[in-house]
Amino acid sequence: MSLLNNLIVKAVQLMPKSVVGFFSKKYIAGDTIEKAVQCVKDLNAKGIYATMDVLGESITHKEEAVEAQTKCLEVLDTIAEYNLMANLSLKPTQMGLSIDEDFAYRQIREIVEKAKSMNNFVRIDMEDSPYTDKTITLFKKLRNEYDNLGIVVQAYLKRTTSDVITLNKLGTNYRLCKGIYIEPATIAYKDRQEIRDNYLKSLELMLKNGNYVGIATHDEYLINAAYKMIKDMNIPKDKFEFQMLLGVREELRDRINNDGYKIRIYVPFGKDWYPYSIRRLKENPQMAGHIFKNIFSFEK
Repeated sequence: MSLLNNLIVKAVQLMPKSVVGFFSKKYIAGDTIEKAVQCVKDLNAKGIYATMDVLGESITHKEEAVEAQTKCLEVLDTIAEYNLMANLSLKPTQMGLSIDEDFAYRQIREIVEKAKSMNNFVRIDMEDSPYTDKTITLFKKLRNEYDNLGIVVQAYLKRTTSDVITLNKLGTNYRLCKGIYIEPATIAYKDRQEIRDNYLKSLELMLKNGNYVGIATHDEYLINAAYKMIKDMNIPKDKFEFQMLLGVREELRDRINNDGYKIRIYVPFGKDWYPYSIRRLKENPQMAGHIFKNIFSFEK
């Protein structure tokens, strides 16, 4: 199936942009903030929270990073204006981390400061391994000043439990995910069960230390294991939430919501939806299988 999915990824890249857009719209809120707001409103109406993300990648000039920051500040204003149950998620390289680390820090600090004044929260995403140390360093620097921000850690990296032990000392707010970037076997687990085991080991370390955790996964095995861990450890509901991507495993999303647990959906939007869609497919060819099914189950 992996070979088939990889072939589908290559085929999707040859499709017209409009066709890719049609089948990606389930996973992306749209190209404007207005469409993202409507998506979040629809989720909120079901009691589901959101984290809004302005799509953008491969920032190579400070002007682009400043423009991305302006859009993030606009998201915070919009959340407040419409009283949305939502916060903001951003990528450090989108703020210029690959250009100038001090510049990126100032960019993100301004966003976190504004979010603080609005009683909101900023999630600093984790990208591929060249930026892991830089992102953690950036987070630590900001965490010394602010408490309304969190970071993402990826369970497939062999270093993660060590990072968690260090970050726990700061009272870190986490999003724990498996990880989607393609990394070498020297630094990342490749076996599915090894990744799951490291995920649960990391989750236990976080919860035992009293940290707030966004349990971000679509893997029912991990969700069921998290349920059991939460019950066995008697973790209060205000110390965790579940998180998922827009349009993925919605039946599982609704089950978690109906079970009375807080769930937050990652809502990406913006004009850079196409490179995001292609990158997601390359990094996770299994998603191509879903698109393939959508194409052949679509009723004309």
